[in-house]
Amino acid sequence: MNLKVRLKINGADHELDIPARRLLVDCIRYDIGLTGTKESCSVGVCGACAVLVDGEMYASCITLAAAVDGAEITTIEGIAENGNLHPVQQAFIDHGGFQCGICTPGQVIAAKSLLEENPTPTEDEIKEYMMGNLCRCTGYYGILNSIAAAAETINKASGSGE
Repeated sequence: MNLKVRLKINGADHELDIPARRLLVDCIRYDIGLTGTKESCSVGVCGACAVLVDGEMYASCITLAAAVDGAEITTIEGIAENGNLHPVQQAFIDHGGFQCGICTPGQVIAAKSLLEENPTPTEDEIKEYMMGNLCRCTGYYGILNSIAAAAETINKASGSGE
């Protein structure tokens, strides 16, 4: 059985006729063609598939697309603005926050979500927030440094930095 679903993904409206059991990650990757969001564990525990749904972080590998009908979804492709990388994306490049790249989109989405909730997190708060995003390659130091650097950049740009 197919359902008609309306999603706004990275600002673009999509009306889709999809199977009722289509997962959001599959909808994003195969129906829309945005392949930045990765699927790794398929059970919602690794964070690689993280997307923002109406501003809240979701594991797209366990979320039915029909369950977010009408929602605004932001993927890794949608956080850059006017052709400029988001400060979190730039920090991951500048501070070695990635290695193989499988977890990176989810790490970046989670870091963006963290910094929107808490613009000045401590190292312990970063670790706590990011514990749902697993990485097999980096050892996490580059990820932690990237998030701290992004927070500093964002705070300086907004005038609230030290």
